[in-house]
Amino acid sequence: MSDVAFKCRELLKEEGVNILSQIDFKINGKIKTVTFEYILDTFMMASYESQLVFLTALQKSINSKEGGVEKFFEGMGQLLLLTHLSNKIEV
Repeated sequence: MSDVAFKCRELLKEEGVNILSQIDFKINGKIKTVTFEYILDTFMMASYESQLVFLTALQKSINSKEGGVEKFFEGMGQLLLLTHLSNKIEV
């Protein structure tokens, strides 16, 4: 596990956020469920710079205190799913 991934997990743990929390997305009439852990692990496969951006955005979402963490992971999950879908589209 990278140092950035460890820091992200520690932040979530300190805030009492369950990393196994799930988010449901409706895609083409089907429900796709992803966990915070899946989203975090997937983003940690990106470049180191991208990992740092993820960490910084996570810290800001925690500081917002108004459902920020859940909204953050919902947005990151949507981004992952859109990226995954766009990679399957042939141009």
